[in-house]
Amino acid sequence: MTNARTLGLAVALLLGVTTIADAQQTKAPTQQQNKTPMQQQAKAPTPLQTFEKWATYTYNNAGAKVCYAATQPSDMQPAGVNRDPVFMFITNRPKEGVKHEISVITGYPYKEGSKTTVKIGDATFSMYTKDQGAWVENPAEENRFINTMKSGSTMVITGTSRRGTVTTDTYSLKGISAALKRIDGECQ
Repeated sequence: MTNARTLGLAVALLLGVTTIADAQQTKAPTQQQNKTPMQQQAKAPTPLQTFEKWATYTYNNAGAKVCYAATQPSDMQPAGVNRDPVFMFITNRPKEGVKHEISVITGYPYKEGSKTTVKIGDATFSMYTKDQGAWVENPAEENRFINTMKSGSTMVITGTSRRGTVTTDTYSLKGISAALKRIDGECQ
């Protein structure tokens, strides 16, 4: 895993990414008191705009602007499995030359060495896993992946936990094109 990808996952986990609905609400001042000193030093992402099921954010990482679009599954199977929050991200880090990096935080540690499968219509993509994160296995496929997302309506991600539980998360792709346009304009 590249340092940038590790950093992206770490920042998302460190900042305690909120649900899309929570991101539109003002945080109470007392929540700052409940954060660790490391979380208090990190600047929280700034919400930009929400497009259907996708929300967009920006933050500064050591003086470098980062923008991302995020969403959560509309359905998670099997129901009742104990998981941390689950998110899909598409990230732009212009200072590093990164545009439309696709990643998933699955809410549980993946089975060591496992792959995650993504289906959008008839198209299938593979993602490699590390701890609770997954990234496109072949970065050359990210552009095709993004274009397929833009033309699709739903995306299904299947993964396997360290305990052997197979999960299937379904995401809506409504709003993805507008969300990407927003982060592309914000992080050029």
